[in-house]
Amino acid sequence: MNVQEEILQTIQRYQTIIIHRHQRPDPDALGSQVGLAEILRNSFPDKTIYQVGGPVEGLDYLAQMHTVTDDDYQGALVIVTDTANAPRVSDQRYDKGAKLIKIDHHPNDEPYGDIVWVNTQASSCSEMIAAFWSGHQEILKMNKEAARLLYAGIVGDTGRFLYPATTATTLRLAADLLDFGFDAPKINRQIDQISSSVARLSGYVYEHLEVDEIGAGKVILSQELQQSFGVVDSETSAIVSLPGKIEDVLAWAIFVEQPEGYYRVRMRSKGPVINEIAKRHHGGGHPLASGANAADLEEVAEIYQEIQEAIRQA
Repeated sequence: MNVQEEILQTIQRYQTIIIHRHQRPDPDALGSQVGLAEILRNSFPDKTIYQVGGPVEGLDYLAQMHTVTDDDYQGALVIVTDTANAPRVSDQRYDKGAKLIKIDHHPNDEPYGDIVWVNTQASSCSEMIAAFWSGHQEILKMNKEAARLLYAGIVGDTGRFLYPATTATTLRLAADLLDFGFDAPKINRQIDQISSSVARLSGYVYEHLEVDEIGAGKVILSQELQQSFGVVDSETSAIVSLPGKIEDVLAWAIFVEQPEGYYRVRMRSKGPVINEIAKRHHGGGHPLASGANAADLEEVAEIYQEIQEAIRQA
């Protein structure tokens, strides 16, 4: 029995299913989480399906969360999507159920769960959920809302099909989802649009990006700067891809100072592997897209030097 069959059989055995995702959700986190929830509701109308995890941080056009009690976890199946390590699960009651399933596309460096399905070749966790449905259509029933959510997750994590993780399988599954008739152009606009304050911040990033002679880029967004532009950390994710549009930039990092004083680090690359850098600095992720944390400006400098070294060795 393969892992997808095991997951499906496990789902069929439980009456209550609670689905989690990671903190600070992106479209793939919500798409995979609530897309799966919608498929299960449509397929098993007698089951009780919850999606949990607190605020969706500006992505309320995709989905809303449910409120559950501790008692709801008794005898329940818990599924966590798009979350590489347990500390990042939004709502730490994820381990209070009777059984735990992890579904993810990030490297499985910190395993958790009774059943683990990790596919690092998938563009997104939403692609994995779409493949799960596609391979079991005799039991799992897609609907328009689930298709909309999964498409949003795929679009979000592939940068509208621009990133290297986009494969022929990604495009086939996206096409299958489009057949359900949701408004795909609207989803594309919603994911791509930015506020006027983020637009102004984008100009700052282009003006102040530091790029060395080998193509290593960095920009630091202090708390004072964020306040001057009227943006918060969750909004800065919209500017992470901007340095990659510049021809001479090969790998880069955006260092976003947090209210507590440390820096959230978002790293991207056009080739040099950067996730090992992230792992050394309390983070992780994909070879070309990772996140980390820096305690102070000294660690910020260390991370930038490691990005430079990764480019030299590539």
